[in-house]
Amino acid sequence: MAVVTMRELLDAGVHFGHQTRRWNPKMRRFIFTDRNGIYIIDLQQTLTFIDEAYEFVKETVAHGGTILFVGTKKQAQEAVSTEATRVGMPFVNHRWLGGMLTNFQTVAKRLHRMKELQAMDAAENGYEGRTKKEILMLTRERTKLERVLGGIADMNKLPSAMWVIDTNKEHIAISEAHKLNIPVVAILDTNCDPDVVNFPIPGNDDAIRATALLSRVISTAVEEGKKAREERQLAAAKEAAGDSVKEDAEKVEVAAKVEATEEVAAKATEEKTAE
Repeated sequence: MAVVTMRELLDAGVHFGHQTRRWNPKMRRFIFTDRNGIYIIDLQQTLTFIDEAYEFVKETVAHGGTILFVGTKKQAQEAVSTEATRVGMPFVNHRWLGGMLTNFQTVAKRLHRMKELQAMDAAENGYEGRTKKEILMLTRERTKLERVLGGIADMNKLPSAMWVIDTNKEHIAISEAHKLNIPVVAILDTNCDPDVVNFPIPGNDDAIRATALLSRVISTAVEEGKKAREERQLAAAKEAAGDSVKEDAEKVEVAAKVEATEEVAAKATEEKTAE
């Protein structure tokens, strides 16, 4: 069964690129034609690249990896948060903080602070002894941290790979990923540079329906990867249990043989004594 169909891509407008005057020549090989001053992306290639990206994400998650969803422009924000949350993956959909990956230790401290403020807010007497002004300042700090870091609250280590919508806008995130050898899976519009992406998906990164559809493809790959991981873990557990049962059976067999040998020896001793 296909990951996504040509009809779905067409309906979502994935084939629409940018105006012909706004393009990156490196994207030439992904362009089918131009119509009314707009580049049309070759969706046959898009389907092929979707399959490759899907398999990569699936295998990454199957082996215990995490995928960080990144898309901070308005057209991508909802798709990124919805799909990442659906499959329990971290996401950034408001603002990329410089050093979010390359200076993760500092970011981890900010995450700790955010959780402290959340715990204070949730506690019955969390603000006891503080003035209204202090409470207001703490609330603002918590809101600001949640807005920027809320999507990565449970990310306690660097991601295994990144899903990015709009490589031009998220160039800082991609640069940090490259420094840390974190693979990047991304939508490539006709104004993007394909050289900065490990697993490109040629397509429209401006239309809400297009970004939602392609983000759904990636989240589905995550889902399949999680299922594969669970199946592997279950198989390993069964194998371990089987080995344990086999080992116990072998021990019982050895014990029985020893017992039988001792009985034979005892009888032989009795017969000699009787003689």
